[in-house]
Amino acid sequence: MESPRALLRQFGYKPKKRFGQHFLIDAGAAARIARLVCESPPAEDFSVFEIGPGTGSLTDALVRLRLRVTAIEIDSAMVGILRAQPELQAAQIVHADALTFDYASETSGKSWRVTGNLPYNIATPLVLRFIEMPSGPERIVVMVQRDVAQRFCAEPATAAYGSLTVAVQYAMHVEIALVLPPSAFYPRPKVESAVVVLRRRERNDVSVHDENWFLQVVRAAFAYRRKTLANTLWLALGIERPVTAAALRELDLDTEIRGEQLTLDDFARLAAQLRR
Repeated sequence: MESPRALLRQFGYKPKKRFGQHFLIDAGAAARIARLVCESPPAEDFSVFEIGPGTGSLTDALVRLRLRVTAIEIDSAMVGILRAQPELQAAQIVHADALTFDYASETSGKSWRVTGNLPYNIATPLVLRFIEMPSGPERIVVMVQRDVAQRFCAEPATAAYGSLTVAVQYAMHVEIALVLPPSAFYPRPKVESAVVVLRRRERNDVSVHDENWFLQVVRAAFAYRRKTLANTLWLALGIERPVTAAALRELDLDTEIRGEQLTLDDFARLAAQLRR
């Protein structure tokens, strides 16, 4: 297929800032990402949803691997460019917003995976939607800003560790598979990007009886990062400080501990203790 720059010139298209468009132009990177989508295949077949296909570099790599691809593009002009390429005829090109698309009706309970070069402004809410979705994707292979990828895989007591980290790691195994420089995209972004692989856990490593409450405690714990956990939960959830302190003592944790120092297992045990 033609190079992304040539396609854009041919159709007189200029990237739109409001859609956060930075098109992947590195064919080698596209091929590597497509192979990551295929790793660890399940017993049954699966379909692939690509978010923000742009000029179709990754779409083409996926089609070459004979995958069933549904490419979701919000920009109607880009949809026209994608549909005009004969190499992509095997893919289903859908004009829709990935944040509101009805994945459940399209997958009908079957195995599915997600990939794509996620626009920076929707990457976090979209990934959270996927991991919290009933019968969600078993595997997510996406390009995001490098700092967002680092937040997905952060360790406790680090600057990148937060409620997003805990929510993602509760549901998924996470790894950074590839770092891409600005030169891999057109127009060049100002930051590096990373390809992150999220694999759904077959079973959760921690025991959570009330998932909504658990996530509520996690979000509240990071609401005031410079305060102790007892103060933060008081301010964010109205839980009396002595109640939190007593729960922490029961768990053999320091009563002056801060939220960013707790592990995933600590959060699960704390949420359960605060419910008693």
